[in-house]
Formats: sequence, structure tokens, C-alpha cells
Amino acid sequence: MKLSNFNFELPKELLAEYPAENRDESKLMVIHRETGKIEHKMFKDLIDYFDEGDVMVLNNTKVFPARLYGNKEKTGARIEVFLLRELNQEQRLWDVLVDPARKIRIGNKLYFGEDESLVAEVIDNTTSRGRTLRFLYDGSYTDFRRKLRELGETPLPKYIKRDVEPEDEERYQTIYAKYEGAVAAPTAGLHFSKHLLKRLEIKGIDFAEVTLHVGLGTFNPVEVEDLSKHKMDSEELVIDEKATEVVNSAKNSKRKVCAVGTTVMRGLESAVSSEHSLNTFEGWTNKFIFPPYDFSIANCMITNFHLPKSTLLMMVSAFIGHDLMKKAYKQAILEQYRFYSYGDAMLII
Repeated sequence: MKLSNFNFELPKELLAEYPAENRDESKLMVIHRETGKIEHKMFKDLIDYFDEGDVMVLNNTKVFPARLYGNKEKTGARIEVFLLRELNQEQRLWDVLVDPARKIRIGNKLYFGEDESLVAEVIDNTTSRGRTLRFLYDGSYTDFRRKLRELGETPLPKYIKRDVEPEDEERYQTIYAKYEGAVAAPTAGLHFSKHLLKRLEIKGIDFAEVTLHVGLGTFNPVEVEDLSKHKMDSEELVIDEKATEVVNSAKNSKRKVCAVGTTVMRGLESAVSSEHSLNTFEGWTNKFIFPPYDFSIANCMITNFHLPKSTLLMMVSAFIGHDLMKKAYKQAILEQYRFYSYGDAMLII
């Protein structure tokens, strides 16, 4: 499989700028892997495809407001700083991306907030746009994190051209988000409403939670034709014993184990035992799944519609087969499904 196998023409108007009015009322394409049958439903119809004892695996990571705007000392130039990960809590060191990067050099200071109460000094270059910043702030670590939250905004993906609006703070977050650390939402989970989760629970569907803090690496473009040469960024992953028990029990009983999103699928496949069961895991994963690939844990998957040439599309292709993926995406465009983070969903069973 080559990169060019994953290119297709996506009409710009199908990139969703806003989410559906109600979380569970986005469109849902249901794809049957065995028969190739494709159905067009609403997300809340999902419940009809699951039975008592089936398991849904959720990613409970929480998005933090990672995008800050500051001003460069002396020139006052406006600089966007995107927080990627905290390197050292005590020294307040962070890996970030800056834009425009050409203006930001080691030793520069950036000032944030109208009162300039938060200052950062550039102490290293990591990549062409990457920098390491040391934040300078008078106050405790708790106050510092509160300040970052106060100054930061919801990190909507760049393709969304509008300004961030107050509703985004709630809608670009799953309703079951618990542990802060993601700079992008695990978007398949955005479709679940409290009402739908309750209905699934009443029907006897079990839930397992894993934590994979989504980094920007998920969206890094693949720039090599030979997919085996592409390197994924590492992301932090935690799978606890409770999750492994729920998943392995369902697997042993030949129930459905549904990965809610590509992040969950990647997490599960990063923690497979030699007997093809799920292990506990605490660490980092840079798992890249592309065809051909044998999946060990989940036998169904919920995911959004992804961009051409994306690693996410490659995983979907590996899961349902390349020809069926192409057929489904062709139909999605014909039927005006909405693509990407705020877009519609697909259930692959």
C-alpha cells in the first residue's frame, strides 16, 4: 500500500465547521464487513446494533485549552503558541509549536494576557515550528495551570476557519472526558449524548475506559510514498486492569468489542499479549496501523470520516478492506456526509 492509494477528491463544503445540533443526531453510516452492505442511519440508531454483554471501549482523555496568543517582546508581534506537552512541572517547561516560527528564536520572551502576567522564555528549538518554553509566573503550580486554562482557547483543528466560539468549549469534548492531556478531541466519542449512554447502559452494554492523550502527531501529514517509512509521534496511553477485565471477558464470550475511535483502536493494539488478549499498559505508544494488518482485540469500530492521505483513513482501510473503504467514502460524498472532527460517523461491524 502506497500513500497515493489514500488520495481522493473531497469537496470543501463537506468539511464540518460546526457540530450537529444534538450530539447523537449526526448521520451514521453502518458498514457490514462480511457482506459489504452499507446502511444510512442516525447516530442514536447505534443502539440497534448492540446486545447485552457487548462492550464499547471509550477514550476518557480530556482536551485542554492548548492554543495561546502572546506578544513578542520589543516588536509586540502576535505569536500563536500551541501547547503540546508538559516536560517538567517544577521548571514549567513545555514543548510547544509557534506560529510564525521564523520570528521566534532562543532567548526571545513572549508575554501573555492583557496584564502580561504570564511570560515565557524560548530555551530550545525542537523542530522547524517546535520550541521548548520555560514559563515564568508568580504563583503556585495550581495557579499557573489555572492561568493557562484562563488564557488558552479550545484547540479546534486548523481547517476550521471560523473563530472559536463559547459552545466549542463543551462540544469539542466528550461527555465522559476525565483526564486532561489531549490537544485534540477523540472525535468519534463526540457523538455520544448522556441520553444515548443511559439507553446503552439499560440495554446491558458494558463500557471500558482507556486513556490515550491525543497529540497533534495524529494529524501530521504522511510525506512518504512508502507507508512503512512513516513515523508516528508518541502519545501517552494508560489501560488499567478494570478495562482489561471487561474487554477480555467480552472477547472470551465472543461478544462485540467496539473501539470508539481510532485512538482507542491504536491504544488497544498497543497492548496485545502473546495470547491475543488485552494487557494493562502505562507508557507511550507510536503505533501506526496501515494495511495489511491483523487486529487482535476489537471486532467493530466507530469512527468519523477522515481526510485524504491521513493515518486515520489508513487504519479504517486496514480494518474494513481497501475496496470497501473506497466504496463507503464514495457513498459518503454522494450522500453529503460531513467530514472530520465535527462531522458525521461510521459504524463498522
